[in-house]
Formats: sequence, C-alpha cells, structure tokens
Amino acid sequence: MADEIESRERELKRRLEKIQSLEKEVQEKEKALKIKEKAKKQILLRLAPALWEELAAWAEEDYRSINGQIEYLLAECVRKRKKSPTL
Repeated sequence: MADEIESRERELKRRLEKIQSLEKEVQEKEKALKIKEKAKKQILLRLAPALWEELAAWAEEDYRSINGQIEYLLAECVRKRKKSPTL
C-alpha cells in the first residue's frame, strides 16, 4: 500500500513538473508575441510640402508628433474600412 502511494506521488510530481514546464513555455511565447506586437515597422514616406505643413499643424492641435498623427490617421482609416461593408 505504501509503495502504491509513493508511486502515485512520484507520478503526480512528474506531471506537475511537466505542467510547470509547459506553463513556462507558454509564458515565454506570450512575452515574445507581446514584444513582436510592440515593434514598429519603419517606412519612408515622401509628402508634398503643403501636405506636410497641414499635417504638422493638425498634429500640433492634437498634441501629437507628426509621425504620431500620421499613424493615428492611418489606424482610423483601417478601422473605418473594417467597419464599412465591402462594395
């Protein structure tokens, strides 16, 4: 009877270690995904001087950098596009 209990305890400990290992692996993958999601892509964007000035003024009104304003506007356009039905 004692041998069965010890055997069962060893099996449960082994399973617990495996679960803990899997949990750690999942946490590491989640952390890597969060880092990847936060990473930003760089692009070269050429704008007409008049458009640049308009965006700069708009960004200042909204207390954003020009880059932040462009990113905000693009994100808004993408959100609106996802909401609107396709033609």
